[in-house]
Amino acid sequence: MSQRSGRLAMAALVAGGLVLLSACGDSDDGGKGGDSSSQGAQAKTLGKVSMPNVTKDTDSMGMWVTGNNFVKGDIDKIVGYSPDGAKTDWTIELDGGICWASPHTTEDGRTAVLFKDGKSDDAECTQVGLVDLNKGKLVWQKEGTDTEGNDGVDFDEVTISGNTIAAGGTSGGGAWSLDGKPLWKPEYIADCDDDGYAGGDGKLVALRGCSSVESSTDKLEIQTVDPTTRKVLSSYKLDGEFERAHVLSTKPLVVAADTGDSDGGSSVTDILTIDDSAKQGKLVNSIDVLAKGFQPDCPAVNVEGCKDLALDKKSSTVYLSSEVDVDDGGPGEKITGVNFETGKQTGKTKMAESRSLTPISTEKDGSLIAYQGSMYSEAGGVVRIDPKTFEITQIQKNPDAMKDVESDLETYGDARMVFADKKLYLGSDTATRPTSDSKDRPLAVVFGTA
Repeated sequence: MSQRSGRLAMAALVAGGLVLLSACGDSDDGGKGGDSSSQGAQAKTLGKVSMPNVTKDTDSMGMWVTGNNFVKGDIDKIVGYSPDGAKTDWTIELDGGICWASPHTTEDGRTAVLFKDGKSDDAECTQVGLVDLNKGKLVWQKEGTDTEGNDGVDFDEVTISGNTIAAGGTSGGGAWSLDGKPLWKPEYIADCDDDGYAGGDGKLVALRGCSSVESSTDKLEIQTVDPTTRKVLSSYKLDGEFERAHVLSTKPLVVAADTGDSDGGSSVTDILTIDDSAKQGKLVNSIDVLAKGFQPDCPAVNVEGCKDLALDKKSSTVYLSSEVDVDDGGPGEKITGVNFETGKQTGKTKMAESRSLTPISTEKDGSLIAYQGSMYSEAGGVVRIDPKTFEITQIQKNPDAMKDVESDLETYGDARMVFADKKLYLGSDTATRPTSDSKDRPLAVVFGTA
């Protein structure tokens, strides 16, 4: 096992959440965008997933929307619901709790999950599984084994890309083909380990961390690797000031990095665009996230999992939230577009009064889909932001009766958001212990107009 204690001391995920501001009044900050006067369709609560009965906050990662199902990670299981979330279609029982779930899926609807080897308090994240989201089936599960034959290797995260599933962490990285054959294994003792991997778009990117006697933090290297052999195709060494890194996109290669100066729990100070077309990677552009007050939310030590941002690869634009008080640590009241290859701002919305704006995804025409947060008097909804004018058009308004549920999920539930087929899916990465104020909080909720 790796002896590098610097990374072991940073094992907790940073919880995400939205900060709802109560200030009112006009607030034109000079952005070229504006609020559209058109009203979006009134949505209904189509379905709710009940919060599991837990005595302490417990990971419940994993949320996917397929053609047939809305799928949500739960306690020691993965559950497939009807697309509206109203009916349970299937359940996959796991040996233990879900530690990590890849956001990526294959063309035929398979993904990767990492889960514990039991349900006791001392269970570890050693089990890697291939899940068929269309059939509701755990295709196979494998236990991490190192190069010396020691089993029970504890991983931090897992991803899937092409025909490869790769898992990494403080004990190193390993990979399997989709048919379950091992491709490479963690080294028993090594000065350099694969902290984690990023997948998607048929590429696999490794975050390589190397210990050093001169420093208490690891030297980090971003490697684009062959997903079958792990042969390094391109390598870029991060400046020594960076303590952590997260991959936002593998194609093009866009990385969120942290010098350790980030505040508000985002674990991001800079967004780097790297040209990995040659053996030696080259920095194309760097965006100073901290100085500009942007608020992406990235887990402290994991390579994937960043949220509260969206990328449009066709236009090389990253959409980021920001707010007036950048120390509050949540998505802000406006969204700014920045070209991640040039660093030039492409536009920004006007300030949303007393509510947050959170990027969700982009559409084929480049439009941005964003979540407009709830406020004290009304629920939230979904808006479309024009990529040229940055005008905001509301396309769906959630029922006001659910505003408190939305607020709880946004603020305390480490919420994930997906908008698909005219439905907004809000789900929590964490199953929370109920309190007198949150006993009705669901694990996930689906809003839609039909």
